[in-house]
Amino acid sequence: MTLGLAACGRGFGGGGDAGAGGGVQLDMVWWGDATRAKKTQAALDIFKRANPGVTVRTEYQDSGPYKDKLATRFAAGDPPDLMMMRIDSLREYADRGALLDIRAQSGAVDVTGLSESARNLATVGDKMYGIPSGLNTIGFVVNKTLTDQYGVRIPDGNTWSWQDLSAFAKEITEASGGKVYGAHFEAGTLANLIVYVRQRGEDFYTADGGLGVTEATLTDWFAMFRTMRAEGALPPAGFVENLGSSAEQSPLAKGQVAAQIIPTNNFAVNQSAAGGNLALLRVPGETTEKRRGQSIDTPALWSVAAGTEHRQEVLKLLDFLINDPEASKATGTTRGVPANPAVADAVKPTLSPDDQIATDYLVSLQKEELPRAYPLPPGSSGIAADLLTIATEVEFRRQTPEQGAKALLESGRKALGG
Repeated sequence: MTLGLAACGRGFGGGGDAGAGGGVQLDMVWWGDATRAKKTQAALDIFKRANPGVTVRTEYQDSGPYKDKLATRFAAGDPPDLMMMRIDSLREYADRGALLDIRAQSGAVDVTGLSESARNLATVGDKMYGIPSGLNTIGFVVNKTLTDQYGVRIPDGNTWSWQDLSAFAKEITEASGGKVYGAHFEAGTLANLIVYVRQRGEDFYTADGGLGVTEATLTDWFAMFRTMRAEGALPPAGFVENLGSSAEQSPLAKGQVAAQIIPTNNFAVNQSAAGGNLALLRVPGETTEKRRGQSIDTPALWSVAAGTEHRQEVLKLLDFLINDPEASKATGTTRGVPANPAVADAVKPTLSPDDQIATDYLVSLQKEELPRAYPLPPGSSGIAADLLTIATEVEFRRQTPEQGAKALLESGRKALGG
């Protein structure tokens, strides 16, 4: 109870090992639930046995209020030593010198095993302000039970185009007599749009934190959804409004659609919810557009406070979490596939078959030549919210695709101070 009260006073709760006696005590915070906390503590127990002079005070919080509570800790001059950093918060903290440059720490954290794509996720300029706690990307899952039932061939997921997706989805809808829609994915989800924009040869966010997307590309994005919806390839406007956000409540799990975009670290839970016969495909357009669009992404980063009083110990803990196979075996894929491919390979035999599929997908993707994923600039969370609002307006035909594109560019420039 004392730990909980102390933690809540500083903005977090749900702590773990508080430690006792002498030695060094590190403060580590993240967002997640009790299951993630249990798995994280199992890894920390391994670290503690190898480093008996170091204890780790752990605190966690639901993802919603985490961002504000972390800001409160920094504002109060009481930052945690090691923290989970939101990808849309990294640049804000880095720009004001609040985070430690991992690359400047004389190899205290070995990042040589990480792919360039993984290292770039937390790189601003020539400085590296964090390491991915795990990796993911997005992919299309297709319910093979439904495609078999209606006699529709699944396209080649390595070579299909957006036109192929539309034709496939329309065929499912027609073959089922409208009982099942071919596909479901959201125009208002920024991760989906970012991939599409890259495929068009542009970057939604540029290296200097500006907007690199053109009005024409945004117009085409919104227009594609309008066309697919009109042809029956996608559900009608508002179809999924009353569904919950969990995998069990998704239209895929309910058998209402045959294909859906998901984050790859959610493959196992979606597989279970949908009945266990899903195929994992890449996003359409990867071989048919101007360039690749998919990238290696992360649910979150591990970052170190620049003002930590225990730099040596916290860097040792970070190195352990990233590079020790036993640490990743303990945590599993709760934060995505291990960022170090060698660790991912070592952990894979201990994973469920579905988690192994997602791991293979990420490991193979890292071997390919992918576009750079830039850290999201301050203001990006506002842009994501505006995209969702504008996409809804276009979906219900209260705005045209052209009007939606103009509105998103205008709100995006304001959000970024342009």
